[in-house]
Amino acid sequence: MTPPHLRSFIVVPAEGDFPIQNLPYGSFVPAEAMTARIGVAIGEYVLDLSVLANAGLLGEEARAMGYFSDSVLNRFMEQGRSVWRATRQRITELLSKECPTLRDNPELRARALHLRERVTLSMPIRVGGYTDFYSSIDHARNVGALFRDPANALNPNWRHIPIAYDGRAGSIVLSGTNLHRPLGQTRPSDDAPPVFGAAKALDFELEIAFVVGKSTKLGESISCDQVDEHVFGAVLLNDWSARDIQKWEYQPLGPFLGKNWGTSISPWVVPLDALAPFAVEAQPQDPQPLEYLRSARRVFDMHLEVAVRSSKMDPKEGYVTTTSNAKFLYWDHTQQLAHHTVNGCPVSSGDLYATGTISGPTPDSLGCLLEITKGGKEPVKLPTGEERRYLADGDSVRMRGWCEGDGYRVGFGEVVGTILPAK
Repeated sequence: MTPPHLRSFIVVPAEGDFPIQNLPYGSFVPAEAMTARIGVAIGEYVLDLSVLANAGLLGEEARAMGYFSDSVLNRFMEQGRSVWRATRQRITELLSKECPTLRDNPELRARALHLRERVTLSMPIRVGGYTDFYSSIDHARNVGALFRDPANALNPNWRHIPIAYDGRAGSIVLSGTNLHRPLGQTRPSDDAPPVFGAAKALDFELEIAFVVGKSTKLGESISCDQVDEHVFGAVLLNDWSARDIQKWEYQPLGPFLGKNWGTSISPWVVPLDALAPFAVEAQPQDPQPLEYLRSARRVFDMHLEVAVRSSKMDPKEGYVTTTSNAKFLYWDHTQQLAHHTVNGCPVSSGDLYATGTISGPTPDSLGCLLEITKGGKEPVKLPTGEERRYLADGDSVRMRGWCEGDGYRVGFGEVVGTILPAK
């Protein structure tokens, strides 16, 4: 764990997302280069790990294997937790205020440090599998109350088992990628046949996704107390949803076209070790889950927010619809992955598993428009006077998240995307 008092020779303001206590990993292309490589964010800079590795500053294995010259993190993540921790410790040392190796070497600094505003970020991982859970009890209750008897909002199995569906890895995109309104079948009226056309009820969903680092083989399972040996870090995730397509198709098997048209992630993977100081005890579970799902159960005290901007608003503006926190989750990340693999399902480096929409107990902490507008019945009023039941063409959604330390912040940056008209 990086000491909270430690500082880098690169000055990072207290409200900056990327201090030395964070050091999130990402993929980037420098302004003068043609190919992506791996770096970490530190303040307003990206530190090029391929340069440090080639100079022998990250150990012989990193230099010989060359995984920091890859365009994605998968090969590095596959090395396992002992390598992740040793690498993080060494990068922390090189960036610390007291270490002269990088600080006092102008030539090395010029090659290794790039202003973030001058680089192009790319997908940090190659995603082979994507699973989306349904782990917020407030979200589940709210959605259940909208579509079922409010007195029986939770399905009978919800408190016993982490519910999830397998999503489409191929439509996971990087923050900044704009998405076209999807086409599909909807049924506008219960007494009329379905119609084909552009979805009308587009929504965002505020989520965190955990990134698998260490793979398993078919037939192997991961217990709750082994999960952190396999999970590399986390990203913010926007699970874009077409609610009208989803409503018509979800029975009896669940989400399909309403979900698989686009899922956005933030570009920086925050290491699990950077989040560890912000772990808090999760809310009690009742009834107690089955033995394989019993763990120390910890969630992260992580501020989360969503802002919507219409095309009529200033590009720097945004109306904050949601202020939530990851500590509201009922099922934690160890229980999610333990359940995912208990039947021998393998996981691979780069796989994502998301929390599902994170909502809290108050009206301002709801994680999607479906909840905020009560199924479109109570529209949100934007500062321009426009109303939104669901997202309109030209609307942008920006999500941010961070954990607050003593004089520093461990943040994710942002995940943003704009809805374009249907093709």
